[in-house]
Amino acid sequence: MHDTALHDWIDLDALARSGQWLEGRQPIDRLARVRAEAPELDARDHAGVAWRVWAEWREPPAAVAAALRALGGAPAARQLWLRLQVHGAVPLVCQRCLEPYWQPLEVDRWFRFVADEATAEAEDEHCEEDLLVRSGPRFDLRGLIEDELLLAAPLVPHHLQCPTPLPLAAGDRLGAVDHLPDAKVSDDAAAAPRQPLAVLASLRKGGKL
Repeated sequence: MHDTALHDWIDLDALARSGQWLEGRQPIDRLARVRAEAPELDARDHAGVAWRVWAEWREPPAAVAAALRALGGAPAARQLWLRLQVHGAVPLVCQRCLEPYWQPLEVDRWFRFVADEATAEAEDEHCEEDLLVRSGPRFDLRGLIEDELLLAAPLVPHHLQCPTPLPLAAGDRLGAVDHLPDAKVSDDAAAAPRQPLAVLASLRKGGKL
């Protein structure tokens, strides 16, 4: 289901009961932590990031249920899962030319909810899925979208091709004296081979090696 509401917060139980995707678009200027990466970029014509979420209840793994029965404990409770998909472009600064640019990103992840932080810490090393703590009937969807976009951003952001030529490094300027207009170069030096292998060959022919 799609509507024009921003859905900063969502009701997870209602979403799971609906059996439908909830989708929308979040303006980039409302994602403050993402926007802070390159605030100088003009976002007035930016489309924002598109998102959609799906929630479902799942029975616990069979091994967990069997272990609880063997111990005489209460039946394992069903678990709430959430799938988040996000795509769009976010503002970053290229680490080669230091210019801001829009970086396309894609997110598609599943999360499982647990009761508290202690449970999350205890289970985190033994499960492949990401864990979230459910603290009430409402869930901060905008915060999760921001978190996942920041995690999906490249560690060293850069253009595929920088729009302006990059400044030469110090090592690239070696030999520039050969092209200075006022440089005085002797005829012998001008005629001398410039490549190291050519120099080596001439020394061998002259019997100097």
